[in-house]
Amino acid sequence: MEKFDAIVIGAGHAGCEAGLALARMGNKTLLLTISLDAVAFLACNPSIGGTAKGQLVSEIDALGGEMGIIADKTALQIRMLNRGKGPAVQSLRVQADKNAYHMEMKKALEKEKNLTLRQGEVVDISLDGENKIITTKVGLKYEAKAVVLATGVYLESEIIIGKTREKTGPNGFKNSQGLSSSLQKLGLELMRFKTGTPVRVHRRSVDFSKMEEQVGDDVCGFSYLKKGKIENKEKCYLTYTTSKTHEIIRDNLDKAPAISGEIVGVGPRYCPSIETKVVRFADKDRHQLFLEPEAENTDEMYLQGFSTSMPADIQKEMVESVIGLENAEIMRDAYAIEYDCINPTELNPTLELKKIKGLFFAGQINGTSGYEEAGAQGIVAGINAGLYLQGKEMLVLKRSDAYIGVLIDDIVTKGTNEPYRMMTSRAEYRLKLRQDNADLRLTDIGRRVGLVSDERYNIFLEKKRKMKEIEDKLSTKVKLDDRLIEFYKNHDESVPKESVRYRDMLKRVNIDIFDIKDYFGDFQNYDNDILEKVNINIKYEGYLKQQEEDIEKALLSEKILIPEDFDYLSIKGLRQEAKEKLMKIRPLNIGQASRISGVSPADISVLSIYVKKAKKG
Repeated sequence: MEKFDAIVIGAGHAGCEAGLALARMGNKTLLLTISLDAVAFLACNPSIGGTAKGQLVSEIDALGGEMGIIADKTALQIRMLNRGKGPAVQSLRVQADKNAYHMEMKKALEKEKNLTLRQGEVVDISLDGENKIITTKVGLKYEAKAVVLATGVYLESEIIIGKTREKTGPNGFKNSQGLSSSLQKLGLELMRFKTGTPVRVHRRSVDFSKMEEQVGDDVCGFSYLKKGKIENKEKCYLTYTTSKTHEIIRDNLDKAPAISGEIVGVGPRYCPSIETKVVRFADKDRHQLFLEPEAENTDEMYLQGFSTSMPADIQKEMVESVIGLENAEIMRDAYAIEYDCINPTELNPTLELKKIKGLFFAGQINGTSGYEEAGAQGIVAGINAGLYLQGKEMLVLKRSDAYIGVLIDDIVTKGTNEPYRMMTSRAEYRLKLRQDNADLRLTDIGRRVGLVSDERYNIFLEKKRKMKEIEDKLSTKVKLDDRLIEFYKNHDESVPKESVRYRDMLKRVNIDIFDIKDYFGDFQNYDNDILEKVNINIKYEGYLKQQEEDIEKALLSEKILIPEDFDYLSIKGLRQEAKEKLMKIRPLNIGQASRISGVSPADISVLSIYVKKAKKG
């Protein structure tokens, strides 16, 4: 039996980040995947990022992860979403080359010196003291002290198209059979979730003249290692469903597994099938769809927003009713996929299973949806598995630290009854947790755990140095002269009576740092992204200060730690529902306890008194 320090099961987006993190922290790591062809495969939408998800990718990158690097390297188009809104909700989205992304991530894994990438289907996990014994279908056994499960949507998965059900994984890959029952033997509660993917159509059959072009933006990518702007190689297209589309769907709802009840798995509320949209939003006469390229070396195009599990012949009718797709050639049918996942409330905020030390879970097995949510959990699970092996305190990212902290806190504290998707509205401190400052928030943490390379850290330190330099220059007083007087008059502002600081000008006049750069010729030697960071910090200084005060107040309750073996059942004054929820979740502190659904403010007041008494006693 071969021995490793750590084993990661599954090489999707969570598994890749977990495996790389463990290996880069110096651990001899085995990464097992059901198929080497499925490594980091973009089985659904061939894109990385999007609203709130872009923040997750930048945070993965800032911690020393790989997703942002590969997304930038394989980008076909990049856009900054919500550019017309404030910086708190702006997010990057890359249309990636599906085939290149898979190959580049596989290369990164193969080159990692402490990592062994191996094809093999895991069918059993057993315990031998602190060690975990992993058994594959062909009888091979491996031993490790730390294990990360990142099995994605492969556990007992079934593809559904109309009445047809097939026990298989996404895109025709083999599914995992047997591991679910092994997890149940270990005492885990399993749930059944569902997701889906749209049809793929041939590029030559699309009438692009009837669609709206969606061109890329002139912006930098996710990774702080990437210098310069991303090249936009491809266009995407916006189109719409029609009244005919909706008529076809309504006439065939009895054949829709998602509506008829044949699909038992719970689907994602924020990414529903097209038939669910038509039923749920009956007042809408059309729905937006985006036609996007799958890769440079194929003519397959992805119809975003048109997920369905309708029978194949009905799918054809539906697609041909869409504007510009009247003569569409379907290359791959859409499908729904059901799969097993665990109840994430069985996990600590470190993503370690509460009942078994050294066993970690990451990605869609935790009830989440999306590549980005998976990668975010993967790097945290990998880091914590590495810290566990080192006997060090594990990493818990707070809600005020990162979107990753919000994501993990949400699922382990509140659980989820549907595939969880990250959204900006979930982050109460989103002005602080912006796309543009993930490196400033998390690079030091990544460095501390051993993931941030010297190259990456030096780039980070240089950026901080330049930002301070700019701030110092902005705080320098500018002599009141004819040029400054003219500038104020041009911006409809009363002229000051004495010299002023650039910083005060930015706060008083409706301008930004780039206006000053253009008019006065200063700050010419600084990159625009650095100038923009400083600009945002000054423009939103009051709001950011208020948010920091809110964070400080919230952190007071996070500092009141609850003993691991605390007896909630013996507390008088706690409602029975609160006792049951607290016993199940076993929160780390009063702050986490206050976020558990079913635990009221009155319960928290009572709990706080008893926890403080227990500490004194």
